Amino acid sequence: MAQQEQKDKDHQMGLCLLCGLPAAGKTTVAQALSHSLRKCKGWQCVLLSYDDLIPVEAFSRTEDTLESEAQQPLISRWRLHRHELLLYLEHFLQALIAGCHYYSPPPSRTEATWKSFVCSLKEQGLISTGKEDSASCQYLIDSPSLTPIYFILDDNFYYRSMRYEVYQLARRYTLGFCQLFLDCQVEVCMQRNSQRKCPLPEETICAMVQKMECPNPEKYAWERNSLILKSAEYSLADNFQVLDLLSTALEHPVKPLEENMEAKEMDRAICAASVLHQADQGIRRIVSQIMQNAKDYNLSPHEMKSFATELNRLKAAFLEDLRHKSNEKNQSCLQNNIFNVNVALLFSQQADVVVKKYVNKQ
Repeated sequence: MAQQEQKDKDHQMGLCLLCGLPAAGKTTVAQALSHSLRKCKGWQCVLLSYDDLIPVEAFSRTEDTLESEAQQPLISRWRLHRHELLLYLEHFLQALIAGCHYYSPPPSRTEATWKSFVCSLKEQGLISTGKEDSASCQYLIDSPSLTPIYFILDDNFYYRSMRYEVYQLARRYTLGFCQLFLDCQVEVCMQRNSQRKCPLPEETICAMVQKMECPNPEKYAWERNSLILKSAEYSLADNFQVLDLLSTALEHPVKPLEENMEAKEMDRAICAASVLHQADQGIRRIVSQIMQNAKDYNLSPHEMKSFATELNRLKAAFLEDLRHKSNEKNQSCLQNNIFNVNVALLFSQQADVVVKKYVNKQ
């Protein structure tokens, strides 16, 4: 009897990822899904749109950001904000699971992203500001009923490792986890994007097409709760499939790792970090040597600055791709030397393209 009462007290929660190309219709699906979950299931639904929550300056170039990009490349700033959002979500999940009445800001935060996150929770009725807690920056958690809550994360999630980070979060707290991938034709995405108030550059979408890693449940068991929606428009049939998927994920939450498995995963993470660190150091040496050689190209100060900026962008993008591929492949520590040699050769080939562009100007 006591076990049954405890089970009734358990608050079912799930994480649902909406992924796909920009302008694939993710936000439209998120809104339709939120409405369906409330109407058909009586569940609570929390929409977290990364485009709305992450500050514009994190993924746009202005004169100010171009000046500082050599110190903190654009792609790194975007990744930091994404990681920060997940930390805020985890922080809030901890408060819900613990049955806390108050939600306090985490000790380390970026004010703009934190405010966006808090405003989103307030607008969706999860927290509120009371007179007694306004001075301490605490928020009242509007005690939800024990109906299930789904957090829908709306982003491109083009790398599998991006999605795996959210899966790990679900595993830590025994939450439901599922993925919805909107497989929309590139031409349709381009057309929709062109009609937006602030469209993305077409080359950005094209680059994402090349990097996009669709869910593959046959190869990756953790992606078993995935659904690929092929249609350009969200249909009633799609809605039935999606609701069934979310129900299944909630009924079968992700189980935490056993201690020995957790230790192995930590070892793999440490190994991957070591490999990437060595690769980073090697690439830095290559860039340094290229810049040293550039002194013989008779470039003007303006051209040298432009040359250095372009190399730094290439390095940042290259390391970002490398980080995600390394996470996915779990490179063995015994392969470090071979891995880093191949990385150095590949980066040198890409850097040569940049070098030739400036040398040919002379």
